[in-house]
Amino acid sequence: MRVLVVEDEVRLAGALKRGLQAEGFVVDVAHDGQDGLERTRQNEYDAVVLDVMLPRLSGYRVVQALRAERNWVPVLMLSAKDGEYDQADGLDAGADDYLTKPFSYVVLVARLRALLRRGAPERPVALSAGDLVLDPASKRVTRGDVEITLTAREFALLEYLMRHAGEVVSKVELLEHVWDLYDTGEANVVEVYIGYLRRKIDQPFERRAVTTVRGAGYRLEPDGG
Repeated sequence: MRVLVVEDEVRLAGALKRGLQAEGFVVDVAHDGQDGLERTRQNEYDAVVLDVMLPRLSGYRVVQALRAERNWVPVLMLSAKDGEYDQADGLDAGADDYLTKPFSYVVLVARLRALLRRGAPERPVALSAGDLVLDPASKRVTRGDVEITLTAREFALLEYLMRHAGEVVSKVELLEHVWDLYDTGEANVVEVYIGYLRRKIDQPFERRAVTTVRGAGYRLEPDGG
């Protein structure tokens, strides 16, 4: 999942980026509201972590602008203001959730997961395709009664494919949401990791869940192959 963190406290923004990356997210950072708004307009994010007090454009105005443009990306607002009216203002502006500083990092990650589930009805707690099941919270993948061990990158790749089961997903889309498009220098990294996945979730079970659509990308079969 690709997340944008909009936070003007540089150390906090860096800590959030490192922590979320360790959870398997791809993370971009903006340090003022205007930059955050422009990035959200130009890129497809799965969620935005948005501070309230920002230079150039407040978090309230950022989320108001997004909703006015019918951009429904899930937004988790952060603020040192803990008054009930401050929280109400953030939610009324269009935010999906509100967390006061200082906050528990564990709670922040759990709330991000909850936003992703609420963002679309087809995002349940555990994702499934036939007997292939992925639980984002516990980081477990099973095929029937067999637990499958994946690396963090393999898990993120499978999660994205399962969230788009039945759809053709291009290499560029996978690079944007599972890798950082600008940091990875290997053009064939997607093919390599698709191969790793197949050797773990398909070949031992004589299945073909992940298929190649020539010239277009990859598709995870909704019945698990």
